[in-house]
Amino acid sequence: MSDWLEHSEQVEAPISAEAAWALWADIEKMPQWMNWIESVTLSDVDPEISRWKLASGTFEFAWQARTFKKIPGQIIQWESVDGLPNRGAIRFYDRKEKGCCIVKMSIAYQAPGILALMDNLFLGQMVEANIRGDLERFCEIARSHHGVG
Repeated sequence: MSDWLEHSEQVEAPISAEAAWALWADIEKMPQWMNWIESVTLSDVDPEISRWKLASGTFEFAWQARTFKKIPGQIIQWESVDGLPNRGAIRFYDRKEKGCCIVKMSIAYQAPGILALMDNLFLGQMVEANIRGDLERFCEIARSHHGVG
């Protein structure tokens, strides 16, 4: 495995931090706005463990993750416990004066197999562009889910 790669992106969402957190905390809905995430399934045994499947073109990866920090309206933090090594956090910063919040996604991962052979700059730019798109789609879903014009 290669060194860990890290990325952070943020967006201004048209809803409160509490509403954004609640929408994001329903992790089985994440494939609606996360382009590369094909599925997320909660464990029947432990609600803090989830099974993830990432698919993009010819690449497909799976892992189990453990959510180890949840503070409503503030943060959701996870780490993989098997499969694709990754960890990260979604942070929510309320901007009540503007009627919105900042949603910041930070992820770190080890590029697996063939992806480890790619230029890290190219891979990083591709991942960051995808995260930006995911956050923009999240804002659109949040806007329609909460009836914001």
